[in-house]
Amino acid sequence: MMKDFKNKTAVLTGAGSGFGLECARIGARLGMNLVLADVQQDALDKAVAEVAASGVQVVGLRVDVSKAAQVEALGAATLERFGAPHLVFNNAGVSAGGLIWESTASDWEWVMGVNLMGVAHGIRVFTPMMLAAAAKDPDYRGHIVNTASMAGLVSQPNTGIYNATKHAVVTVTETLYQDLALVTDQIGSSVLCPYFVPTGIVQSQRNRPGEPKADATLTQSQRISQAMGEKAVNSGKVSAAEVAQKVFDAVAANQFYIYSHPKVLAAVQTRMEDILQGRNPSDPFAQRPELGASLRQALRA
Repeated sequence: MMKDFKNKTAVLTGAGSGFGLECARIGARLGMNLVLADVQQDALDKAVAEVAASGVQVVGLRVDVSKAAQVEALGAATLERFGAPHLVFNNAGVSAGGLIWESTASDWEWVMGVNLMGVAHGIRVFTPMMLAAAAKDPDYRGHIVNTASMAGLVSQPNTGIYNATKHAVVTVTETLYQDLALVTDQIGSSVLCPYFVPTGIVQSQRNRPGEPKADATLTQSQRISQAMGEKAVNSGKVSAAEVAQKVFDAVAANQFYIYSHPKVLAAVQTRMEDILQGRNPSDPFAQRPELGASLRQALRA
C-alpha cells in the first residue's frame, strides 16, 4: 500500500473540475508530481496554474480519454517527464439520461467512449509501466483508482447509458484488482462510487465533440433526467473535496470500494437480494413514492 505520497507521481484525468481537480489539490499539498489531463482547455490551464503556484512539478495535457491515441500520448508524456506514475486516477466522466430506447447511437458512443473506454485506455496504457517499475524496484508502490458511481451498483430508471457504463467500470476495476493480485503485491486498485456530489458532471454536454445537444433536441425524458440530476447534484451535502480526501485515504489503506454516501448501500443490498431471491427488481422509489409518482405522471403526460 502507498503510505508516502511525497515526490511520487500522480496522473489524473478529468482534472479540470470535480474530483480530479480536488485530488490534484491534495496531491500538490502532499508534494507530488502531477500530470493533469482534461478535455476542456481553459479549465485545465486554470488547474495547472493553481497547482504550479504551490511549487510542485506539473504537466497539463488536453486529452479526450475516449481516444486511444490521446491516452497513449498522455502515457508517453508522463514516462518522459517523471517515469512510471505511482497513482493513476481514471476519473474523467460524462452523464446522459432519458428513457433507454430514446438514446441515439451517438449518445451511446459518446458516454461509453468517455466513461468506459477512458478507463480501459488508462488501464491499458499505465498498468504495464507500473508493473515494469515494480519489477525493477521492490520498494515501488502503485495504485489505480477508477471513478464509477453508485449508478454502477444499482439500476435507477431514466439513466440507462450512464448506468451501463458505471456498472462496467465497477466490474472492470474488480477484475483489475484480481488480475493485479495474480502478478504483483506492489500495485493496488480502488473503485470510487460517489452518489450525488456537486461537480461539473451535469454540465458535461459542454464538452461533447461536434455539436453539443441543444435543449430543444432533448426528449421529454431527457429533459426530466437532466433537471432531476442537476437538482440532486447541486443539493449534495458532501463536497468534491471531501470525496477526494476519501480517495487518498483509501489509497493509503489499500481499500477497494470508496463510497461518498454509505447510506445508499441499502439500495445496493435490496438489488442484491432481488438477484439472490430471483424476484423482480424492487421499486426504486419505495422510500420516496411521491418522486416516483411525479416522474411517472410527467412521462405519461
